[in-house]
Amino acid sequence: MPEPIRIGERVVVPASALAVKAVRSSGPGGQNVNKVASKIELRVDLTRVEGLGDAQRERLFTLAEPRRDAAGLFVVTSQKTRDQARNLADARDKVRALVAKAMAVPRRRRATRPTAASRADRRRLKTVISRRKRARARVGAGDE
Repeated sequence: MPEPIRIGERVVVPASALAVKAVRSSGPGGQNVNKVASKIELRVDLTRVEGLGDAQRERLFTLAEPRRDAAGLFVVTSQKTRDQARNLADARDKVRALVAKAMAVPRRRRATRPTAASRADRRRLKTVISRRKRARARVGAGDE
């Protein structure tokens, strides 16, 4: 059974929420790649992560959505190295990074208006592009 993943003091992904599977890698390894299952597939039941608040849990599910399987488990793979143990450590780091990102409260965006200089730059650029396009047109086109 895998070790639990600790993220901070109170947040833990329990070992019971993790499922590890070793499969054959397509990465580095030469002849070894055909014989040894060094790629790691780590599946995580995100509903069982302990110590998250409601907003953090919601952010976690949103961040993990693209990498969830049909059963709703978050799937992480790692085949960076030829070593199964290092790939497992890498996959665990990826889970740790995702949960840590969900724990961070995003800064609120303040609506701002474009500056006078940026509006003037935009108008100047539109004029330059307009002249360039006009110069490309056939002579006498549209005179009728």
